Amino acid sequence: MHAPALASVPALAPVPALAPAPASGSAGGSVPVPVPVLVDVSRADAAGTPMSPGDRAPALVLAVHGSAVAEAAVTVGRLCDAVEALGGVRPLVGHMDHQEPSLAEVLDGLSGTGRRAVVVPLLLGDGFHRTVDIPEVLAAPRDLDVTVTKGLSGAPDVALALYGRLREAECRAGGRADAVVLAAAGSSRAGGNEGARTAVGQLSALLDAERGPVPVLAAYCSSSEPTVAEAVALLEAAGHRRVAVATHLLAPGRFTHALASAGAWTVAEPLADHPRVARLVLRRYTAEVLHHDRTLHLAAA
Repeated sequence: MHAPALASVPALAPVPALAPAPASGSAGGSVPVPVPVLVDVSRADAAGTPMSPGDRAPALVLAVHGSAVAEAAVTVGRLCDAVEALGGVRPLVGHMDHQEPSLAEVLDGLSGTGRRAVVVPLLLGDGFHRTVDIPEVLAAPRDLDVTVTKGLSGAPDVALALYGRLREAECRAGGRADAVVLAAAGSSRAGGNEGARTAVGQLSALLDAERGPVPVLAAYCSSSEPTVAEAVALLEAAGHRRVAVATHLLAPGRFTHALASAGAWTVAEPLADHPRVARLVLRRYTAEVLHHDRTLHLAAA
């Protein structure tokens, strides 16, 4: 089950610091951490004043990896529902592989409409898609004012979502993990695995604050080592008997399906439809909208 829809809230507040909290006992529950309050960017300008009814918010375009697995589109759809409920703007989804429409097709559809676009890379690492493919798509000639935000790599909200999903998996399994493998997609590109390495440290800190030291190892589904199965075996050889997999992946696909055969005690669900990810996406979008508008205001002054 996915997390419940989020209620819309009216103003912008700082992101709370990482802090563990007990997991909900329900199957789809999330970790009850402080909720950051977000601006409804469809109804406020850079100064926070309401827009007139004729104004349109910049398009929020999610650049997603894409998957041949039908569950992936359903999961991303739940993320879009949550973003819309929080911020009043419905994301458009452009895919890098496997699915349509492509990111280029979505941006082409906005070209010439007079509407600005903000691309938020729904990516947990800065691999080839983030550093090469997306910039190439954005550089193509079209009549569109488009900017791109940072991806999700290394964000505290990702660690909190990982923590929440891990606690849900532990509740299903009926215990607590004594070791954790963080399963990331993997990249052979320089810096492509930094998001996973950062998440290991963040998740380790959360678990340490909650229950004391717990080993957390990074492992990869492709392109890097160790594999998830190798990391699970390494921890079991060291005497750990409840090795959990924290899934550092966004949506169901061949990588998440393969985790079931890694030999772990329990495997957490992917992250895209966790409430923390919706908040992070909207925060990336809001920050870029406000930065752009303030830059234009200063240039005109």
